[in-house]
Amino acid sequence: QVQLVESGGGLVQAGGSLRLSCAASGRTFTSYTMGWFRQAPGKEREFVAAINWSGGGTYYADSVKGRFAISRDNAKRTVYLKMNSLKPEDTAVYYCAADGTAYLSTSHLNKGAYDYWGQGTQVTVSS
Repeated sequence: QVQLVESGGGLVQAGGSLRLSCAASGRTFTSYTMGWFRQAPGKEREFVAAINWSGGGTYYADSVKGRFAISRDNAKRTVYLKMNSLKPEDTAVYYCAADGTAYLSTSHLNKGAYDYWGQGTQVTVSS
């Protein structure tokens, strides 16, 4: 069982930066692939980024590639999402997710691949 708690959301102007954090409970954090998804009002939850157990493998959505960076600190059982050059279209609730498969694959672009979800943190980008 894994519990995930996101933090770091807020209101930022376009062009600004935020860093989201996701703290995980449980002793087997290194066994999990971690992902970030987001959901804007009236839209489906969409993939943002994913990272494998070691941090050596990552995937990004095309819409955030080059602006966002996912990383993890296994000693702290925390995964991060650094968001730069934010745009109003990045406004959404951001969710952290965990999958019990340690190795990253293209299946992790789909929300159905993940077993555990956090409660979400709101990110609002003003123009």
